[in-house]
Amino acid sequence: MTRAIAGIGERAWTPIRYPNAIYDAEQQRWISDAEVAEVEFTAFTSHRQADHVTARLIVRRVKRLNPHLAKTQGELLPGYRYHALFTNTTLPMVAAEATHRDHAIIEAIFADLKNGPLAHAPSGKFTANAAWLALTAIAFNLTRAAARLASKALGKARTATIRRTLINVAARIANQAHHWLLHLPRDWPWEHQLTQLYDAALGPPVAVAAT
Repeated sequence: MTRAIAGIGERAWTPIRYPNAIYDAEQQRWISDAEVAEVEFTAFTSHRQADHVTARLIVRRVKRLNPHLAKTQGELLPGYRYHALFTNTTLPMVAAEATHRDHAIIEAIFADLKNGPLAHAPSGKFTANAAWLALTAIAFNLTRAAARLASKALGKARTATIRRTLINVAARIANQAHHWLLHLPRDWPWEHQLTQLYDAALGPPVAVAAT
């Protein structure tokens, strides 16, 4: 597969731009554009002839932030990160890559949920599982909404990061002159995001101009 990808000419790559940025876990950053190319590929060639499968190899590549680091680590294809898709779909190349990427996004959400509330499932009772799944979806959606209100960066973060920065806060509640006060730790790094979330959720409604 590496030889097949290395053999793709520069003119064969088609630029694509994502309407919504996607997260590159290895580079720990959000990307909004990439390039896609396609080449015919035969898989399982180490097996007998009857087991060989020839189909489409659709490859997406993303430029590395530090290509020099990839060279020092001895990578076969430095300069870019490659994501290969072997498929027999009849969709056009860009549409096929987008469909595959949508599946990857869904799998990332599943992984996020398994790292949270779904780690405690399943139960031995169907009704308990159904209730827990409904509560999981509600909690997940509320957490994502709260993070998006707090800041644009947290809106794209993993749920574990949101729990650490916005939910699991070591704060102290005090009552002063019949008013409840929330004392956050001194120099709390996400104080601004928490304040922004509070203002967005509990502050006065934003005035909307009449049309």
